[in-house]
Amino acid sequence: MINILVVDDEEPFRRLLKKELTRKGYSVEVASDGSEALRLLRDRSFDVILLDVVMPGVDGVSLMKKLKEDSGAPAIVVLTGKATVETAVEAMKNGAFDYLTKPYKLDELVIVVDRAYEFSRLSVKTRLLEQELVRQEAPFEFIGKSRQVQEILALIQKVGPTDSPVFIQGESGTGKELVANTVWHYSKRKDAPIIALNCAALSENLIESEIFGHEKGAFTSAFQTKHGLVEVADKGTLFLDEIGEMPIGLQAKLLRFLDSGEFRRVGGNKNLRVDVRVIAATNKDLSAAIKTGGFREDLYYRLNVINIAIPPLRERREDIDELARHFLAKYAKKLSKPLADFTAEALELLSVYRWPGNVRELENVIERAVIICEAGAIGAEDLSISSYDAVADMSVNPSLEEMEKNYILRVLKEAGGNQSKASQLLGIDRKTLYLKLKKYGIGS
Repeated sequence: MINILVVDDEEPFRRLLKKELTRKGYSVEVASDGSEALRLLRDRSFDVILLDVVMPGVDGVSLMKKLKEDSGAPAIVVLTGKATVETAVEAMKNGAFDYLTKPYKLDELVIVVDRAYEFSRLSVKTRLLEQELVRQEAPFEFIGKSRQVQEILALIQKVGPTDSPVFIQGESGTGKELVANTVWHYSKRKDAPIIALNCAALSENLIESEIFGHEKGAFTSAFQTKHGLVEVADKGTLFLDEIGEMPIGLQAKLLRFLDSGEFRRVGGNKNLRVDVRVIAATNKDLSAAIKTGGFREDLYYRLNVINIAIPPLRERREDIDELARHFLAKYAKKLSKPLADFTAEALELLSVYRWPGNVRELENVIERAVIICEAGAIGAEDLSISSYDAVADMSVNPSLEEMEKNYILRVLKEAGGNQSKASQLLGIDRKTLYLKLKKYGIGS
């Protein structure tokens, strides 16, 4: 049975609507304003709210803004006699599923209520389906011929079919989520979802609710029970990205979950059990965080059963050509542009650039180049990178002098060769700049 909450300040209208909807087979409660509605929402669950906008006290828009704080809130259908475009736009911006103007036909309202209920019920499944489609469109394996990549792939093929936790380390942009998806692809759980959460993207107050869920009434905006990601990922895989950003208090609860498979929703007193494989990733040095008390040592060792370390792109330069061609094919197809190759100068520039943003930066550079290229092949002039940012002598760890020289060259370029402007940008006087240019043989 669908549970409906009618919120309207007109008592005859509330009484009539409850009578008619009950006759249609719905379970109906009524509230005279937003404050009463909030009290009812904390006491029981509803599937759909029929909400008047203009009410004394807590009005409809204010109530919708409060409900938006909880992703498990009921679907809202706005009912109002104030038929203005502004009211409709405001209602839809604040999460209303649909909008009906009084007077309306009861059969029309029933259709909207049923649609709102179905929308609410299927929203979680829709999000999972969207994640699944993204995974199917994306490559599931690391691309590259380097020894490092081949060793990573061989390790993934060995550990993928197990249920052991996997710990992925690497700089930002190296492809940690891609490695996690590859592990999932080779696992026995690939017919179940892999659910990803970036631990750095949520506040400390929200992340526990996101992972473990919460009971209705656990906090002010918890109007409905919410299933956490561990429940959504049951029989599947949970990928916790940027695990080093997880609050220290929550780390203890994650450790207990890893050890037992049991957890409690926020505000709950009942132990729940699920079967989930956990993959974690970080770009931080957790051994340093352990020493400073920012990360639990026991959790680190519990997660770090299988360690996969992804080297930065500058340390596997033989993969750049293959990756660049992969991204070229991807974006040429996406943008319907007949591009199939790079000029020799472009390939040389790609091969010597430092790539501080790793594979993610390479992809962004190629996407931009495909957009702006007007020739038959991507040239060096189409790439948003500079030879000034090359690794000198192909050295992974350049000297301070090499870094200073490259920086001066870059600033000179930005200043259009004007040494007075360049010295101002560098924060040094003209004489100091002259001596450095002479030292490095620039402009001589």
